Amino acid sequence: DKMLRKSGGIGATGLRAVRSVRAVQAGARRSYTAPIKDMRFLRDEVFDFPGHYASLKFCNGDQATPDMVDMVIDENAKFAENVLAPLNDVADAEGCTYIDQNTIQTPKGFKEAYSKWNEGGWFGMTLPEQYGGQGLPPSLYMFVGEMLATANFTWTMFPGLSQGAFNTIALHASPELKDKFLPPLVSGEWTGTMCLTEPHCGSDLAQVSTKATPLGDGSYSISGTKIFISCGEHDMVPNIVHCVLARLPDAPPGIKGISLFLVPKIQVADDLTLASSFNGCNIGRIEDKLGCHGSPTCEINFENAVGFLIGEPNKGMRQMFTFINTSRLGTAMMGVSLAELSWQNSLWYAKDRRAMRSLSGAKEPEKAADLLMVHPSVRRMLLTQKAITEGGRSMLYECAVLHDKMIEARLSDKPKLEQEIDDRMGFLTPILKGFLTEVGTEVANIGVQVYGGHGYIKSNKQEQILRDVRISTVWEGTTQIQALDLLGRKVLLQKMKPINEHCSQVAKFAWGVLTGGKGKRVQKHAMVVLYKTLEWLVLSYRIGYGAAKDKDFVGAASVEYLMYSGYVSLAYHWLKMEVAAEKSLAEGGQLEPGFYAAKIETSHFYFENVLPRTRGLIPVMLAPLDSLMAMPSASFSFDHNTK
Repeated sequence: DKMLRKSGGIGATGLRAVRSVRAVQAGARRSYTAPIKDMRFLRDEVFDFPGHYASLKFCNGDQATPDMVDMVIDENAKFAENVLAPLNDVADAEGCTYIDQNTIQTPKGFKEAYSKWNEGGWFGMTLPEQYGGQGLPPSLYMFVGEMLATANFTWTMFPGLSQGAFNTIALHASPELKDKFLPPLVSGEWTGTMCLTEPHCGSDLAQVSTKATPLGDGSYSISGTKIFISCGEHDMVPNIVHCVLARLPDAPPGIKGISLFLVPKIQVADDLTLASSFNGCNIGRIEDKLGCHGSPTCEINFENAVGFLIGEPNKGMRQMFTFINTSRLGTAMMGVSLAELSWQNSLWYAKDRRAMRSLSGAKEPEKAADLLMVHPSVRRMLLTQKAITEGGRSMLYECAVLHDKMIEARLSDKPKLEQEIDDRMGFLTPILKGFLTEVGTEVANIGVQVYGGHGYIKSNKQEQILRDVRISTVWEGTTQIQALDLLGRKVLLQKMKPINEHCSQVAKFAWGVLTGGKGKRVQKHAMVVLYKTLEWLVLSYRIGYGAAKDKDFVGAASVEYLMYSGYVSLAYHWLKMEVAAEKSLAEGGQLEPGFYAAKIETSHFYFENVLPRTRGLIPVMLAPLDSLMAMPSASFSFDHNTK
């Protein structure tokens, strides 16, 4: 057990020494610092992960002791800060290199970093013991994943995609395929991908045309072209397991005729030795992209590649959604991670850079100018970054708890409970993916603005964050697709059941705060959350009424509805954090009093400066449909494209 052996002999004194060294290192350089205190606050004082882990009997929760969790976080924080972060701008400048149709070279240092991280057994720590993992609660990987993603998102994509491949194969493949392909994925010896879209179809997977022809021995010949395949070929491991959507010869048209196949880069013998030749998964090109240069985005030409059916024929989209939902939560984490990085850079710069004098009088008259920090407009940008980043992290942690509970229900053979939790996560996922990537992109954009002209210069690293995070609102379904999923599938098609249940839970918490005598300000915030939750429900019903007359009303309202949902959800999480901070400040928490006071002030800022954005979303959500749909397409321009 490699990861647990690494914890031997560390203890509380050793952990304090590690943190002391990290603090000195952070002060000596302008780079990523893992937000350990904020993570610990959420983990221990907002969500009570120690109590949560103690309740998990089938996920080895008893092994996830506070000391062990601290060890996992501190070891990966050191790796993120000292190994991955220095490679981030190197990877951006160097990118990936196409050598030939079976060889893509990753940026300098990526392969070595992967080998070093893999030696610790970190990837498999939350995966099942039967396949070589350690079976610990899945939320541990979220703690680790956020730090790695912030330090170097494109490197993190390689193991991140393997997580989705593992989940998909483990849930849907035959025992034979699981036994053969899962152990090398769990050990990190191989990686995985998902191969969905094609040149002609984009997100409309009903148009998938890749063919799967039976070979008569239980395998299939896969032929077709897939595009936008992240990490579709690389030099970090010898084999890659592709999850590929394709059509059988007798498949019905559209989504109902798509099947899912496992296609290895190199064929694998029963004893897990690799064949001497490639399996027809040939790289046509890698894309020249705006950002995320450290990960290769591939066009893969499957040319009679041998693959194996995963699950039932013509049920491929249902099975692939296991991978897609894993990736959507990973993309939501990307929004928070790169927001964190932009926020850290902005704060350091604002505390160093001097420009002009404070409007209320010079704060440091002996200096040439005052710090950026004193200017109200700069403070608003910084506090917006802080409120979105820390609130977004709390939203991710809520889903991490739910995911643990869902896996626990699955392992304890409680399918009804598992489905209930899965449905709840299904409701939250489009909010997290759609909202957190949109506001994460906003935070990155603010980061450039804080730097001014220097933010536009590559050496200051802010513009890379903006380029990298921009794909997050497109990946795994655009914001518009997430919005339709939320409003159309999760709210209206399910006859308001998910939104009613969710709002009931939020309102119950806010009511408890309102009637619990927690102080005037926090009670005021609780009242606002109650009001916004009720308004959220009313808006859902009003849109439903409009959609009954014209279904286009759903599409017209959906993005604003998603953003409204996100802002109200963020308010709920800031209320939770404010309550926890008030309690720790009064009773004495594990962190310094200033930390809790800052949480309370940030909550106040969010309610007064960010949440009011919801007021502007409502009239757009409910705008008359003819204001959007009446203009003929030929009238959009009379100078060009006048068809």
